[in-house]
Amino acid sequence: MSRALLFSPQGSQAVGMGRELADASPEARATFDAAELALGWSVSDLAWNGPEERLNDTRRTQPALLTASVAALAALRARVAVEPAFVAGHSVGEYAALVAAGVLGFADALRLVARRGELMAAQSGQGGMTAVIGLDRGEVERAIAQAASPADVVVANDNAPGQIVLSGTLAGLAATEDALRGAGARRLVPLKVSGPFHSPHMAPVADGLAEAFKSVTWHDASVPVVGNVTAEPESDAKRLRSVLAEQVRSPVEWVASVRRMVDEGVDTFVECGPGATLSGMVRRIAPGARTLQVADVATLDEAVRELGGVAAAASVRP
Repeated sequence: MSRALLFSPQGSQAVGMGRELADASPEARATFDAAELALGWSVSDLAWNGPEERLNDTRRTQPALLTASVAALAALRARVAVEPAFVAGHSVGEYAALVAAGVLGFADALRLVARRGELMAAQSGQGGMTAVIGLDRGEVERAIAQAASPADVVVANDNAPGQIVLSGTLAGLAATEDALRGAGARRLVPLKVSGPFHSPHMAPVADGLAEAFKSVTWHDASVPVVGNVTAEPESDAKRLRSVLAEQVRSPVEWVASVRRMVDEGVDTFVECGPGATLSGMVRRIAPGARTLQVADVATLDEAVRELGGVAAAASVRP
């Protein structure tokens, strides 16, 4: 069995996330406590009690989601030696993957995603994102090329076959709708986001993150990280840092990332964090792969049964 650990993207958050695991696992509880110390506000209160509107504010969503994902990993590692061949996360989930691989300490990663959320919130009102259901990437790219300038609309997330997310100006997105429907799109779903993330419009965010990255210590990865930008496994700290700065203005190459891990022999993907968004994507990309989740006590128990083994000694850096 070759395993990969995956970490949930923004949009997976929900009021109550991580509470069951924290009640059942001292390691998960300690993760939430550490987050409060690092940030100076109660991540657990927000994640467990809401209100939903505040949890969905990207300035709070991102550190809360990172905490819930790392808490899920801590609960899993306390009970089973996972020994992944690779780690990967979707968008902000990539920061949790870097924590899992020992590239960033948890407190440093929290401060970086808090800054990421602030920078992204500052770009609010600059555009939006739309999910296109029922077309493959090539069909989507041809349709938007007919209707909009590349400066206005780009592919932001290649999530799964038949599930592509566009990012751009609101006018540009509106201009693509007829072309996409004419190409056979089954649905066009505007996403509840405040800006055109993973597009060139996020250049100021990328520049701000690159500056913030100078304030933390980076380590070579103990496990290769398959990055969103390149879909290639990487362990060198300098390279990981450089590519991560580009991530917010570049497409999330999730299909290519999963396929690369499958090509390298991965047959089991374990998603750590609320929900099962990435597990659903993996099943569409690689139908023969097994998917497991660690989102609550029931899914943790199932993952432990399936993975077997003994408790792991590894832990994330504080």
